Amino acid sequence: MNYKQPELSNRRFDFGKNWQHFSRKIDELRIQEAMKSLTSMLENVSLHGKLFMDVGCGSGLFSLAARRLGAQVHSFDFDPDSVACTTHLKNRFFQNDTSWHIEQGDILNGEYIQSMGQFDAVYSWGVLHHTGNMHKALHNVDMLVKRGGFLYLAIYNDSGRVSRRWLKIKKIYNNSPHIIRLLLVTVIAFLLEVKRALGKLLRLENPLPCNDWKNKKKQRGMSVWHDYVDLVGGYPFEFATPEQIFYFYKKKGYMLYQLKTCGGGYGCNEYVFKKLG
Repeated sequence: MNYKQPELSNRRFDFGKNWQHFSRKIDELRIQEAMKSLTSMLENVSLHGKLFMDVGCGSGLFSLAARRLGAQVHSFDFDPDSVACTTHLKNRFFQNDTSWHIEQGDILNGEYIQSMGQFDAVYSWGVLHHTGNMHKALHNVDMLVKRGGFLYLAIYNDSGRVSRRWLKIKKIYNNSPHIIRLLLVTVIAFLLEVKRALGKLLRLENPLPCNDWKNKKKQRGMSVWHDYVDLVGGYPFEFATPEQIFYFYKKKGYMLYQLKTCGGGYGCNEYVFKKLG
């Protein structure tokens, strides 16, 4: 795959700080929705007693969901604030649990990745495209998957000019003072909500966003505002078409087990691959 690497002279987005703000909203409903999300994509695959790796654990919500489903969990993240956030979540729900290990690590560090062994299920939702070298990250994450194991990824879709426009917006965000960042997220969130409301009006539906915001909590347990902050600020930022990701892992001996696309838009496509024995 031919990717244009982001210019890392630009400031990196504080993913961990955004996750720390979100983590205050984690409650039982969000945990249950995260568990449903995992079991839905990993259809007919039980995590009970399995080794589960969370690459780029963020808030720790999905590590917690996997642990609730009976997996032995290993979580790591490049961002120390995300590591602290996940550790805090573990202490809330699984204090002193020896079946959940958390550490700081870098998916781009091949020696580090090889040292961790292999897992029955490897999960990395919306992470590898923010590393600054997605191609290397996609390659390294394969080293973590056992033969017969599953790889669950979410990668930003390449939507052409729209994706490249988002790249420019993210660079502006990360090189701006806090007040400009806040204004940028607010304006873009407003414009996207207006666009969504107009679409509903044309379909003769209720244009008010209240139900959408409530349903957002049921979509992987996420939060509307924190998703907007991540959408506008998440940098480094790369993207790929579903075909690129499919052929990349097909060459590595994977079978596509599950696919959920964003319909050609600027969101993430979700993939579950099975590594053939």
